Amino acid sequence: MRCERLTVAQATTRFLAQQWSERDGVGHRLVAGAFGIFGHGNVAGIAQALLEMELAEPSALPYHQARNEQAMVHTAAAFARMSNRLSTLACTTSIGPGATNMVTGAALATVNRLPVLLLPSDSFATRASGSVLQQLEHPVSLDVSVNDAFRPVSRFFDRVHRPEQLPDALLGAMRVLADPAETGAVTIALPEDVQTEAYDFPAALFAPRVWHVGRPVPDAGSLARAARLIAQARRPFIVAGGGVIYSEATEALRLLAESTGIAVGETQAGKGALRFDHPQSVGAVGATGTLAANELARDADVVVGIGTRWTDFTTASRSAFAADGVRFVNVNIASFDAAKHGGVAVVGDARAAIEALTDLLASFHVEAELASRIASLRQSWHEVTDAAVGSLHTPLPAQAEIIGAVNDSLGETGVVVCAAGSLPGELHKLWRSRDPKSYHVEYGYSCMGYEIAGGIGVKMAAPERDVCVLVGDGSYLMMAQELVTAVQENLHIVVVLVDNHGFASIGALSESVGSQRFGTAYRFRNPATGRLDGDVLPVDLAANAASLGVTVLRASSSDEVRACLERARSISGPVLVAVETDPLLAAPDSASWWDVPVAEVAAIESTRDARAAYDEAKQGQRSYLA
Repeated sequence: MRCERLTVAQATTRFLAQQWSERDGVGHRLVAGAFGIFGHGNVAGIAQALLEMELAEPSALPYHQARNEQAMVHTAAAFARMSNRLSTLACTTSIGPGATNMVTGAALATVNRLPVLLLPSDSFATRASGSVLQQLEHPVSLDVSVNDAFRPVSRFFDRVHRPEQLPDALLGAMRVLADPAETGAVTIALPEDVQTEAYDFPAALFAPRVWHVGRPVPDAGSLARAARLIAQARRPFIVAGGGVIYSEATEALRLLAESTGIAVGETQAGKGALRFDHPQSVGAVGATGTLAANELARDADVVVGIGTRWTDFTTASRSAFAADGVRFVNVNIASFDAAKHGGVAVVGDARAAIEALTDLLASFHVEAELASRIASLRQSWHEVTDAAVGSLHTPLPAQAEIIGAVNDSLGETGVVVCAAGSLPGELHKLWRSRDPKSYHVEYGYSCMGYEIAGGIGVKMAAPERDVCVLVGDGSYLMMAQELVTAVQENLHIVVVLVDNHGFASIGALSESVGSQRFGTAYRFRNPATGRLDGDVLPVDLAANAASLGVTVLRASSSDEVRACLERARSISGPVLVAVETDPLLAAPDSASWWDVPVAEVAAIESTRDARAAYDEAKQGQRSYLA
């Protein structure tokens, strides 16, 4: 057997450059590049190997520099999502804090079912140097390292103690990355000394390898049971999740909705599964949903979830679907998600399942009364949206106005990127998706700091699209440094910084649970009270962005935001548009609920009142085990 003598790090990069995914006859690089921040743990290992790769074949596994380890995992996750999980990026770090900084990113990827490859360095396998700089010393288990923190947040974890273990680790990692039912964060911990160790690896390890991503068809029995249940329904309702988009099943969903007349609500990840102006599209569902979707959800007798994992926001903490005896049909590639709520589990590819159900339901159509109600509710909600995004508040605009300006600016194929805070909830209700990939909001982990890094990943995956990042000041302060990466790569992303001098989302939540917006505003400590209730902090985040090399434009109204967005089109590299908004001007209500427990006893009257309201709302929660 022919072998090649390489270090473990060199073998790893050579292997990754030859991995491909394929679905429906279209191939993609499974690992399209690598982000890395180097330290003593990987500078002589993976870094050296990436340098050799770059010098020999620059396009095989291109290297990108990041400023924060968590952020580069967010970028990889966004890249994977934009690529419909068929391609991702690798992320390498040194040992210790560099490695553990990736744990949050790993959790985000796994929660959102997104493939990312993590290559954290680890402490010496030989232990020849004793306790290494940045190494955790566990007093009762010497084989534990900080990288064990990745185990609960990874879908695959391995530590390569010896070079001959590498092939099994790499093949196991690729299997999970390419499996839509199993995917998430994949972690291979590489000890510092092992990375540089040479070994005679079989040459076959470095041959091009294609990982076929199939479309498993659900079994006939589950499809028949699902079709019977839907056909017997008087008020069926479809909830489209991210799986519809990842499976490229949006056209199939459109045909199913048109042939049956069933209304379609969307999760955060499923936003764009139907165009906003499609007659069966009733928009967002759940705690951040539209009144149209939530009213239909409340009365539905059969709920068909396609590619959704049924988060608490989607089900409004299990209060959204309130009809007596409501039943569920769960179409999902993962049996774990398909089994939720005691529903009819249809395990398989979303597109294959939708096409099969469309055939089985060829003679079914909702009753005329329900069809009329869907049209009426849609019309009413569009009028509410028009009023919200078209309003002109002074002296400070509402976030809804900014959303409307960005929505108009991006047109048919532009992409909005957002994550935590109040913006995702308002976007979910108000954004008008015209394309399946136009809406990119990370709300599975609701991770502050994702936005700018995520926008970079979106732009890397789809350079032909306009990308606009919507970020609040709180989230900007968590992780703005990746703007330097956008400058370095000359990526034309537009960041709209919505500044309301605090945590608007948690401020509103705090008020709703009787905590009086405590700790949510950026204020000086007041000498008179000893509390953080003094004047507003004189923080200029736009100046911060300019100091990082970003072109900065300032706006004071939604009309000025529109003008800045138009001007930004002709500017090379990243652009930031800064605008102050009024955090007390909320978007239209969802008439929905989210379970956030309130203190059962309290000295504060506002908390006692909030607890009474909580106890009343809690009565609508149910188990969904009909």
